[in-house]
Amino acid sequence: MKQLITQLKEFISEERFHLFEKILQNRTNYITVAIEDIYQSHNASAVLRSCDCFGIQTVHVVEQQNEFIPNPEVAMGSSKWLNINHYKNKNALPNAISTLKKQNYTVVATTPHQNDTLLPDFDLEKGPVALLFGTEMRGLSNQAIDLADEYLKIPMYGFTESFNISVSVAIILNELRQKLNKSSIPWQLNEQEYEETLFKWIKASIKRPELIIERLQQTKKE
Repeated sequence: MKQLITQLKEFISEERFHLFEKILQNRTNYITVAIEDIYQSHNASAVLRSCDCFGIQTVHVVEQQNEFIPNPEVAMGSSKWLNINHYKNKNALPNAISTLKKQNYTVVATTPHQNDTLLPDFDLEKGPVALLFGTEMRGLSNQAIDLADEYLKIPMYGFTESFNISVSVAIILNELRQKLNKSSIPWQLNEQEYEETLFKWIKASIKRPELIIERLQQTKKE
């Protein structure tokens, strides 16, 4: 991987490569986002954009009932820089949550229930968290709430019970990102994650990268 990165970076500008390195220093998988059955394209796109802006590298998309179709104009190309894992079919939700728990994430359902932890009081020191968000109209399904480990809500002071999903994602990520930055938690990407992401970004910046990689590998054999 390191050798390929060294070879491929010659096909992008030095300035762009250093930008990738700078941004990667602030990328994290300590917090990840999972979204359940979002069906409005502008919301899907806004969620991806917020994840990119706050340095959340991986997003898990559950498509049990609705297809996830981001709007390119709203996403502003953010999906290009994220790792997006899709889970489809009737068992998509339990499969996604099972996968997250096997990766040692605490699955945190974002709900407006009375006994949930308020966002300012949420403790990130306990370990990596997967924030689970629901659909535009009804929020998270009962199945998602039952499978979650913990529950989180944004303090509300008006008549309305909840924010739009994309607004909720932005508010929660902003708060937790600040907590993360102020903590002593080792939240940055590990070496393997760093290299894999850098490799992906360089590939995304090159025309016909697979052909170039094939030629490089062929040259190495010769």
